[in-house]
Amino acid sequence: MDAFDVLIVGGSAAGLSCSLILGSAVDKPFAKNKKIGVVAHQKSSALNEAMLNNVLGFKKGTRGHQVLTDGLNQLSEQYPHVIQIGNEKVTKIEGEFPSFKVFTNKNSYNTKTIVVAVGPSNLFNIEGLMQYVIPHQSLPPQKERIMLKNKNHLVAEGIYVAGVLSGWRSQFAIATGSGAQVATDILTIWNDGNHSMIHDSIPNVL
Repeated sequence: MDAFDVLIVGGSAAGLSCSLILGSAVDKPFAKNKKIGVVAHQKSSALNEAMLNNVLGFKKGTRGHQVLTDGLNQLSEQYPHVIQIGNEKVTKIEGEFPSFKVFTNKNSYNTKTIVVAVGPSNLFNIEGLMQYVIPHQSLPPQKERIMLKNKNHLVAEGIYVAGVLSGWRSQFAIATGSGAQVATDILTIWNDGNHSMIHDSIPNVL
């Protein structure tokens, strides 16, 4: 398999948000031929137990586990060129930008850029990233949560972190926004440093 341009680790709020934004840039010249993948591991996502009553656009009673399922379906229906890797869990990362190797419990993948968007559990054990682990700065100490040390989501050249693991509080809207921010940062790099966002608008009808 050819190397990914970006491989997103995690299929919850931040990871899916990042995947959708990157996928939506498919028609842009600077992103047209980019290979995007997501290791869509959802088993340990906190959304599995969530009820989303205070999220803009969601009806009261929306359940997090349904959002996870719908998110994967949305990604596959709207942006099928984004490769979804299911039933695998990342265990190790080797290399440096722009040549990383990401190992899962079943396979290995080459990628130029990595986005780490898994939960902030203190059971985090991805080899190759442990040197960046610090106590979470925005959650109560008694929760024993961790984050990856970063500056504006950038852990090291070619390695980004998104969502609660990047140091944000555990609100769904914050996690999705964090994933979107990372996606636009990557798009900006692909676009030779020109700030890039992907918007859709309703066409004028005469």
